[in-house]
Amino acid sequence: MIAYLVTILTLVSIAAILALALNLQWGLCGMVNFGIVGFFALGAYTAALLAMAGAGPVAATFGAIAICAAAGALVALLSLRLSEEYLAIVTLGFGEIVRLVSLNEAWLTGGALGLPGIPRPFFDLVPAGSYEVYFLGLCLLVLLGVFLGLERLTRSPFGRLVRSVREDSVVAATLGKNVVRTRMIAFAIGSGVTAIAGALHAFFFSYIDPSQFTPIVSAYAFMAVIAGGRGSNRGILLGACTVMVLLEGSRFLKDFIEVLDSDQLAAVRLILIGLGLILFLIFYPQGFGREPRLKAGRLLDEPDAPHPTSTQPGDPNGPSQSRPVFRAAAPNR
Repeated sequence: MIAYLVTILTLVSIAAILALALNLQWGLCGMVNFGIVGFFALGAYTAALLAMAGAGPVAATFGAIAICAAAGALVALLSLRLSEEYLAIVTLGFGEIVRLVSLNEAWLTGGALGLPGIPRPFFDLVPAGSYEVYFLGLCLLVLLGVFLGLERLTRSPFGRLVRSVREDSVVAATLGKNVVRTRMIAFAIGSGVTAIAGALHAFFFSYIDPSQFTPIVSAYAFMAVIAGGRGSNRGILLGACTVMVLLEGSRFLKDFIEVLDSDQLAAVRLILIGLGLILFLIFYPQGFGREPRLKAGRLLDEPDAPHPTSTQPGDPNGPSQSRPVFRAAAPNR
């Protein structure tokens, strides 16, 4: 039972990293990425190939981040002039391209047989009996680092710029902001974070094949973001936990429903998952968290505080100098 819980928590941490990446791209920047599973697979295969070639786990992970970030920037550059619907189709096509390449290029990816024997990080330094717990701690540590980094990015000037581009790119461009570069950077960062999740997935299972990277992975990531609340990194953590509990907890239906076979149980499981998400959206339409918003300054928060342009009693300057005065320009004579 403990081993099962450790496995579930590991999968939750990987899913949370994937959802945080999607939240940056879709939740904050408004760029729909239905092909996030393609970046997930690209990161997993890149990290696996580099690790099997002799690179350490850290170097393999950073290599996967670089490859996925470059691919994300290229996809964003090619589709920046497209609307949300067409951008979703482009990213969906990218995910399918990655899946077909991993399935047919057996010389590189092993094809349908996959890549077995992926080295696990620091496996020789940890006792075999406690390695799963160690890997869980590693995943939680990486998740914490990703969360803090994205939380800081969200509250930074760049995060505010990303949200302004999402709300109205025309207004942002009118104010002198480079909308193209902002979207490229946001999409590339999100793709790099997706590569981290893919690398952890490959290291955890030590075996990957194309069947692990189906479009349902993208659906699960969107479910986690919707349940957690778009734009809220804190809510994403709860959203990922909720989705994984629904997915994994429903596996125990066979212990309570014995009259159905395996195929019928699989259908009932999907029905219950969909029903649970519908009920969740009815009662929590905004998700667990809300996007952080800027607050007004202290003077505007305090109703009794004097307005900066108002005149104080006994002010020697008088009202004419304490309030801004607007005069029409004199006509040309």
